[in-house]
Amino acid sequence: MNELPQQLVNGLLLGSMYGLVAIGYTMVYGIVQLINFAHGEIFMIGGFGALSVWLLLPGGTTLWIALPLMLIGAVLVAVLVAVGAEFFAYRPLRGGPRLAPLITAIGLSLALQQAVWAWYPEAKSSRTFPEIPGGPFHLGPITIQTGDVFLLIAAPVSMVILGYFVMRTRTGRGMQATAQDPDTAKLMGINTDRIIVVAFALGAAFAAIGAVAYGLKYGEVQFRMGFLLGLKAFTAAVLGGIGNIYGAMIGGLVLGVAETLASAYVNHIPGMEQLGGQSWANAWAFVLLILVLLFRPQGLLGERVADRA
Repeated sequence: MNELPQQLVNGLLLGSMYGLVAIGYTMVYGIVQLINFAHGEIFMIGGFGALSVWLLLPGGTTLWIALPLMLIGAVLVAVLVAVGAEFFAYRPLRGGPRLAPLITAIGLSLALQQAVWAWYPEAKSSRTFPEIPGGPFHLGPITIQTGDVFLLIAAPVSMVILGYFVMRTRTGRGMQATAQDPDTAKLMGINTDRIIVVAFALGAAFAAIGAVAYGLKYGEVQFRMGFLLGLKAFTAAVLGGIGNIYGAMIGGLVLGVAETLASAYVNHIPGMEQLGGQSWANAWAFVLLILVLLFRPQGLLGERVADRA
């Protein structure tokens, strides 16, 4: 049990990445009641956008100069794809049968994944991300790997900025009004189409930040990485309370800790050795979702309409 603090920190870091991606699911759902299953691929495309910037930079460029440019590239590419998807794929179906956008989202997810596989050079294999120099860093019994430093800073800063934007800005208040009652928001002069685009763009930006964190943490990006992580991020959004932006991050943290503890300790359970820690950890992510849906279907924090965005 001496390693428990380390495993908890590892889980919180992993959960922060899940939470960043989960915010996109919950923001879009809060506005248009759509589960955007293509969001995992937006995350993946953000990772390749950052990698493309790194590959285009002159040799010898330090990571401290490259990282801001990579982050900008990731956000721009992810936002452009997400906004394009909203305009061309989802907007024409708005007001139609509820099942049509869901099927479209699944189809778009597969199309984006195959597009990257077909058009990005060597996307069929993993592409190496740059490493953060220095480290690892030791805080008493806890070790922070260099790849986690960006995530350690980016996750709380992103949540503070998002909270300020939603609660204090005119557009953020418009998002809250649209989430609560779109028809009344239109009567009040709010451009709901613009608000929906902003929700897609913000969700994509947070997914791109999560993708950069993923690349730095694991040292690579590959075209399949958005599928499983997207499912886990969706699970995190449901755990926290779908439509609740703060619940998305809380759900991500809970899921990350549960998965990490399962990876660390499941092999000590008699009869479970053959399953492998990581495989069992992936299963526990969805077991946790089932348990929460059984006993608290509204999620851990519930659905606070005023904060949905």
